[in-house]
Amino acid sequence: MNLVSLRIITDDVAALAGFYTTVTQTPAVFLNEEFAEIRTPQGTLALGSTATVGLFGPGSARPAANASVIVEFLVDDVDAEFERLRDSLAEVVTRPTTMPWGNRSLLFRDPDGTLVNLFTPVTPDAIAKFAGTPR
Repeated sequence: MNLVSLRIITDDVAALAGFYTTVTQTPAVFLNEEFAEIRTPQGTLALGSTATVGLFGPGSARPAANASVIVEFLVDDVDAEFERLRDSLAEVVTRPTTMPWGNRSLLFRDPDGTLVNLFTPVTPDAIAKFAGTPR
């Protein structure tokens, strides 16, 4: 089994795609106006409109209701990313901070309230864990 994507349901695919394009510097690929993808070397962040929910089962997902998932991106320099994105972030939850498990992390919310973590491994164990992982 291989995890290939995470999907966020939103009322505004274009706005969320624009936000994640800014964050990742990766253009969104629109399959139609109801569905877009941010494709990275390790996996895809899919963005589906509320109109797609009925395909899975009415009421099976709600936009802007996430309070338990963090979308995480491995970056080369989290402090540099914070400086680049500072004016684009409406809600910074945690400025760049070194976590006890060895990653330096920046946490913020996307326009729908989903928590996003950009991180850089900084301790030897964390660096070894992500060695060879594309960024």
